[in-house]
Amino acid sequence: MRGSQAAFRQTLRRLLICVAMMCLSGCGGHPKGVLTPVAETAPRADRVDMLVATTRSRSPVPGEMFSGERARQPTFADITVSIPPGRKAGEVAWPKKLPSNPKTDFATLKATELDVDAAKAWLSASVRKSPDRSVFVFIHGYNTRFEDSVYRFAQIVHDSGVHSAPVLVTWPSRGRLLAYGYDRESTNYTRNALEKLFQYLYHDPEIKEVSILAHSMGNWLAMEGLRQMAIRNGRLPAKFKNVMLAAPDVDVDVFRQQIADMGKQHPQFTLFVSRDDKALAVSRRVWGDVARLGSIDPEQAPYKQELEEYDINVIDLTKVKTSDRLNHAKFAASPAIVQLIGARISEGQTLTDSRVGLGERILAATTETAAAAGSAAGLVLAAPAAVVDQDTRDAYAADVSAVAGPGGKSKPACGNAFRTECRP
Repeated sequence: MRGSQAAFRQTLRRLLICVAMMCLSGCGGHPKGVLTPVAETAPRADRVDMLVATTRSRSPVPGEMFSGERARQPTFADITVSIPPGRKAGEVAWPKKLPSNPKTDFATLKATELDVDAAKAWLSASVRKSPDRSVFVFIHGYNTRFEDSVYRFAQIVHDSGVHSAPVLVTWPSRGRLLAYGYDRESTNYTRNALEKLFQYLYHDPEIKEVSILAHSMGNWLAMEGLRQMAIRNGRLPAKFKNVMLAAPDVDVDVFRQQIADMGKQHPQFTLFVSRDDKALAVSRRVWGDVARLGSIDPEQAPYKQELEEYDINVIDLTKVKTSDRLNHAKFAASPAIVQLIGARISEGQTLTDSRVGLGERILAATTETAAAAGSAAGLVLAAPAAVVDQDTRDAYAADVSAVAGPGGKSKPACGNAFRTECRP
């Protein structure tokens, strides 16, 4: 028995080392480091200027700007993204090679880190340009790299047609399916920083209205930030008009408590649900088979009565078809829904660009294995797909190295395409 177990471990070790070597030599997927600004512009290309607030650590990789690790203090940045003409709404036009071509690709025109005073000045100037002196805050979801959050938010701002000052809140996500636990703890790590931002928006007399759009796990962060603010202040400010919850990865029982803690004066909540959301199906298994808010049937008891009690608008996207294979980002991939979000914000009335590889879809379909996030068995399932799928290779390079252990013949270099962090 011991001999067979040892043989299995040795086979597993060899398989993971092979996958690691294939990762090192693999190619394909879109280029990394797209946040290096380009000087060239294109006629008829649009621009999206955004303020970024992040608790991510700075990245040593050129063009990446921030990593998936946690910083001790929040950081701010001023980023401008060029949107090419003729692009299909609902999609991010990733460059096929660097530098980006503004005629056909999303391209970064500016990516400058700001101190607190400069961030406040940026926000003040942008709010004064807004017709209704409003701010639009976006909080991305799980499995999202920094560049993904920037380009996805630029797409949402552009396609929705909002005229509010755009603020991206991006928290430390490692951008890997097997980092679910780390990502969840990173949202908890970011709660105080988010509440501090909310408090600033509340106290700034120039800002008349705040709308919030959160996606997936970002909804947990958004709800916790609002809850903390309500408890600290006694209630939520009236200027927080709209909170849009897209595919929220939130326990329905916990959501009941969160919204109750906010008191009677709370924003108008709009909930985007989809009962065919595969990512939330996996999350449900991970969290003890308790329903996730983003995949409930809003017409069934007890949800129908509770949603009516809290005056929550519901948009059921179950029958909406998009290019999102996990049915988890329909809110951004559907042009009609993105425009609806813009209309809700503009009229005062509802994220991520996570790249999901073939291997990750295998895990998503095998919920028992995915529930054991980080397990060697999960990596074995993903390993065959990593041979041919760049997104899977990128996602699993660090995990493969960790499981292979010191006996592996090669270790990804610090700062390479697999985003391995520099360690002393």
